Amino acid sequence: MYDIRWIRENEAVFEEGRKRRGLAPLAASLFALDDARRAAIGKLQAAQERRNAASKEIGQAMKDKDQARADALKAEVAALKDQMTGWEEEERAAVRALEEALLKEPNTPLADVPVGADEHDNVEARVVGEKPKMDFAPKEHFEIGEGLGLMDFEAAGKMSGARFVILKGPLARMERALMQFMLDLHADEHGYVEVDPPLLVRDDAMYGTAQLPKFREDQFAAGEGFWLIPTAEVPLTNLAREAILDEKQLPMRLTAGTACFRAEAGAAGRDTRGMIRQHQFQKVELVSITTPEQSGAEHERMTACAEEVLKRLGLHYRVVTLCTGDMGFASQKTYDIEVWLPGQGKFREISSCSVCGDFQARRMNARYRPVDGKGPRFVHTLNGSGVAVGRALVAVLENYQQADGSVVVPTALRKYMGGLEIIRAA
Repeated sequence: MYDIRWIRENEAVFEEGRKRRGLAPLAASLFALDDARRAAIGKLQAAQERRNAASKEIGQAMKDKDQARADALKAEVAALKDQMTGWEEEERAAVRALEEALLKEPNTPLADVPVGADEHDNVEARVVGEKPKMDFAPKEHFEIGEGLGLMDFEAAGKMSGARFVILKGPLARMERALMQFMLDLHADEHGYVEVDPPLLVRDDAMYGTAQLPKFREDQFAAGEGFWLIPTAEVPLTNLAREAILDEKQLPMRLTAGTACFRAEAGAAGRDTRGMIRQHQFQKVELVSITTPEQSGAEHERMTACAEEVLKRLGLHYRVVTLCTGDMGFASQKTYDIEVWLPGQGKFREISSCSVCGDFQARRMNARYRPVDGKGPRFVHTLNGSGVAVGRALVAVLENYQQADGSVVVPTALRKYMGGLEIIRAA
């Protein structure tokens, strides 16, 4: 969320950021809303000052035994009191209108983010590993899972509808193994603190990380002001909400493996078969809370931590820098990690790692106290998938499939699979 004072002082930067995102100029309309807010505040303050002054004059008039003047002043105070009720509502409405407008504005991209319209304009940063060599026509993950008798979309559809799946036996265990493997890696080797957060959060938490108000249709409401989390980014980042941290506590690195819930309102007709895009899925999330000076380096570090998951699973992948037209609402800069899927014959996103600057921190009032003792500053926040568990399962199935329909268990997962080396048909 922006500070309107920052926009006034940096109008050219703000408008250039919107232009790079492909958006029209907006500062003038925001300034108009701010002017209305200022006018309403000024009117109310002037009325309060006059009421206070008139109240004092009443005392003096009574002291001077000037009853006519005292009565006139009392009438003026009463009239001001009645008027102020309406002006207070005018002020609240003006403040609310400006805040709602600011809440809908996306973050300003960093200068080194490539300009573009959509995913076709993303820039490849690096490619890691090689495509697996197969002497047979590779299948897609849902063909493999159904062939094994361990992946059931039909039964899931009967009880829950489209975009759900039931995993059984070794595939259910592999999904659990993947999450355990990722959490152990991030907690034991990468220095993230594992957290088990709530899956239900209130409105304020969703506003804090910018899921609301813009992306309301993509969320699952749970009644009574609660929402099912679309990602553990929401509860993890909100741990810094309305807090003033000591600089020595930063960077704060947090990880969680949770179920996530997304309505996929804008995904009609996309990835309708399989596990790529579901309403409920498992994901390991990485969140960092840092100082402004640390956030750039932390972004590179977080991306490397997510990449390490794929390296240890022996998966071929690439990293791309998202262009301004494809990056997320709250992001200043995003790296997508895309894993190779032989069955589809293309790379698919398995992780996004974003630096958000102080965009979320302002919405949450999350600050820190610098070691030099000067006034509190807003923290910077970062988030990334470390990685999406369901998509990792998809990648393992497609990359480790065999001609007979069996699937080799990657070495990194075998200790979590009770030593199982190959998954065969049930």
